[in-house]
This record gives sequence, C-alpha cells and structure tokens, in this order.
Amino acid sequence: MATLSSIRSPGVYVQEVASGPRPIQGVGTAVAAFVGITADGPYDQAVKVVNWSQFTRTFGTFVDGANLPYAVHQFFDNGGGAAYVVRVGSLASDEGQRATAELTSSVRAGHAVYRVEAVDPGAGGDAITVAVEPKVEPEGGEAPPEEAFTLVVRRGDDVERYENVTSRKGAANVVTAVAESRLVRLTEVGSSPVAERLPASGEVALTGGAALPARVTPGDYLGDVTARSGIAGLDALDDVTIVCVPDLAAAYEEGQLDADGFKAVQSAMISHCEARKDRMAILDTPRGLNAQQVHEWVTEKMAFSSPFATVYWPWVSMWDTLLGRARLFPPSGALAGIWSRNDDTRGVHKAPANEVVLGALDVEQALTRKEHDDLNPAGINAIRAFPGRGIVVWGGRTLASDAQWRYVNVRRLFNYVESSILLGTQWSVFEPNDQKLWQRIERSVGAFLLGLWRDGALFGTTPTEAYYVKCDAETNPPDQVDAGYVVIEVGIAPVKPAEFVVFRISQLPTGGAVAE
Repeated sequence: MATLSSIRSPGVYVQEVASGPRPIQGVGTAVAAFVGITADGPYDQAVKVVNWSQFTRTFGTFVDGANLPYAVHQFFDNGGGAAYVVRVGSLASDEGQRATAELTSSVRAGHAVYRVEAVDPGAGGDAITVAVEPKVEPEGGEAPPEEAFTLVVRRGDDVERYENVTSRKGAANVVTAVAESRLVRLTEVGSSPVAERLPASGEVALTGGAALPARVTPGDYLGDVTARSGIAGLDALDDVTIVCVPDLAAAYEEGQLDADGFKAVQSAMISHCEARKDRMAILDTPRGLNAQQVHEWVTEKMAFSSPFATVYWPWVSMWDTLLGRARLFPPSGALAGIWSRNDDTRGVHKAPANEVVLGALDVEQALTRKEHDDLNPAGINAIRAFPGRGIVVWGGRTLASDAQWRYVNVRRLFNYVESSILLGTQWSVFEPNDQKLWQRIERSVGAFLLGLWRDGALFGTTPTEAYYVKCDAETNPPDQVDAGYVVIEVGIAPVKPAEFVVFRISQLPTGGAVAE
C-alpha cells in the first residue's frame, strides 16, 4: 500500500487497509510418526501416508515378525488421519536376500539363461512377476527380428514393458533394455549355441525376498538427525504430534533387545518429545505382564517421569489377516488413532479416554478394581473390557510426577496452543517494536484463545476467568525493546477431566424428602 507522502498528483485513491486482529490458525493435533520394521520401502526416510492403500504401495503389506504395519492399519481403523512412517534396519542385514526368478530357454528345457532379481531387498520383491509375450508386429516399417519378444515386468499396478527385445548382443538386447527398470535387474547366467530366444509366452514370479532385517539394534531406532534416520530424524518434521515405536516390544521378546536397550529407545522417544515440546510419545510394555509386573516395569525398570509420555496396558487381541486368526498386539497404534478420532469429534482438550478400541476382540488380561487402583496413580492407563460396552480406554494420564501435568489432554492442549501461537504470529518478526505492535499481538492471541474458550477448551464462566494476554510497557521495558525483544505473557486455565465421578446417596425416612 502506498503511503500518503508517496502520492504526487491530484486524484482519487483507494487503499486497502487491514482491520481487526490477524487470525491464528490452529495447527494439526494428531499426526502420528511410526518408527520400525516394514516389508518394503525406503530405509530411514520419513514418508507421509494418509490411508492404508498409500502405506501398502510404499511399504508393502503385513509381514510376520513386524508390528508396525499392523499398528498403522489399527491407527487408520480407529480414526487416524495422517502418519509418517520411518523404516529402520540395516541394508546390509538383508543384502542379497532379494526375490529372484529364472527365465528358461525354450530349446533346452531346464537350462537357465537369465536370472531376474528384484532391485529392492525385502518381501516386496515377492509381488513381482515377469512375463514373456510375442513380439509386436509394426503396421509399417522394418519388422523386428524373428527371435524378438516382449518382456513385461509387473508389481501390482506398476507395469513395465520392453517390446521387441532379443537375447542377441546389440541395442535391442534384453539385458540392456531392462537396465532402466525400477523393479528388476536381469543377468545372463547361462546360454547355449542353439538357445537364442526365450519362449513365445510364459510368466514367472519372483520369490525369496527377505521379510525382515536380520537384526535391528537400538542404534537403528535412535537414528541420526543429520541423516534424517530413526527417532532423531523426526526432528525435521514440524507437524508430528504423536510418536510410536510398535516393534520395540517384539524385539525385546525375541531377544534382539535387553531391558537396557528397550529403555534406551523409549528414553530417546521421550527426550525427542521433550526437546520439541509439540508432541507426545505413546509407550508400549512387553507382552505377558500381569498387573503387578507391569507396575514394576513402569515404575522401577523404566522409571520415566515426563508429561510428554504416556503408557497403555494391557495388549489387545485383534484379527491377524496374515495368520487368519486373532493374536495380541501392542496398543500404541490403535491409541494413536483414538487420539486422532477424539480430536476430530470432541477436540484436543477432551481426554482421549472412555473411548472404544475399534477392532479389538479382547484384552490380554482382565483387571480387577484393586489392581486398577494401584496402576492408575502410577500413570499406567488401563484398557478394559466392560460387558455391553466393548473394549474401552479407561485412563488418561501422563507419566509426569508433577500434578499440574497429570492429564494427557492438558499437556496436548498446551502443545496445541503453543504451536498455534508460534506459527500464527510469525508475521510480527521485524515489525516496528512499538505500542501498535503490542496491541496487534494482544488482539490476535486474544481472539484465538476466545475461540478456544467458546469451544469449551478453557475453564471459566467468562473469558477473563479462562485466559489472559499481556503485552505492554510492563512486559517490554525500554532496555528490552532496545535489545529487539517483544515479550507477551499468556495464561490459560485448561479444563481437566472428571476422572472420579462421585455420587453421595443417602437414605431418607419415609415422607422425609424435602426440596430445598
């Protein structure tokens, strides 16, 4: 907009003037990050998926020995919207375990002339087929050689066709043509003077791809921020709000990790969330623990104290499509989906508890009231089966020792408010540091918090009881302004869950009830 001093000639001028506070857009609250093992896909690279089909196209489907694909499926089944997936493991651990097949000469049956090998290691190569079809006769022009054929490489909807290739040396050589393939590589491993062409038709399927890395170490999970690998690599993602490592318990059970390794990985999850202050970790426990053992595991062996971490127990029984029967799963994937569903239907201020675990058939172990009395103060959120109500999340606490950060929804509400204000006030950087700027910031933040109060996220019958925003000469003395600082104080009163609902019922004598 031109200033008045820049107007030089007579005339009528129209100027657009910004009015009212600059709106602050609320950030996303339920974008999960899953770190672990998959059947296929790139290693140590965060890939965003928004549905199960996208996941399978990049990382393959369910695979025996890996919980991450099931966790992602449970996340979407329970209302999850978007997730990042980071595949960990060493390429060297399954190098050479690529799916393979052989193309055989039609002249000397059983004599392998070409070896077909999947480009990527892993079970994803098992979905590849290679078909030999007749040559393509052109409508005009030079006819292809008699021994020419068409090679078709297919993995799902991904199809590659190499038309009119031959086994002879030259520009049309099949090995040279397939060198451009993203799916397979071709190697001539045997030949015969009379075996100059492949069969006119036929199809082979690649097999033998490695389903899982040979071994995944704590270092694979921890990763490196520079390489954007593992948990540390999540630091480059600003929209993640939930962190899960669903394969950790299985690695511990199989002996790949000891208790110290288990603790190191979960400690890294918590440290990452505490450093970012915009996300929380959902921790799993090992399978097979009873109520007393899980209490000891959480309070003594792991001994975490953080408002940015929460743990749910016991494991839940769900249907395993791969095995064709029900089996136990760690609950972190389903809980991440429940958090997302709760945010969509009620809001981040509502505790993600008293929510049904969709897809759950049973729990690993039923709880008594006395056992639950011991677990709840320790921050262990129970998953319980109630007759007529299904499998329900029956806890909403963090692992914080500080009572003001006891509840998951309180910590997540502050994460949401802080991230939204941080992103929504970037316009103020390098603005003239005067009273006008202070008032504009106050109005913007105040309008955002007013909306939260109206949505029921803040406690109080009036806005003044629910929040305050202060940005004036008191928070910005002259020496601070000269140093380039603007300080804004914000206070909010979060709503806390009604965790204990108590009815006091007394018996009155007959005819003694009196309305007051």
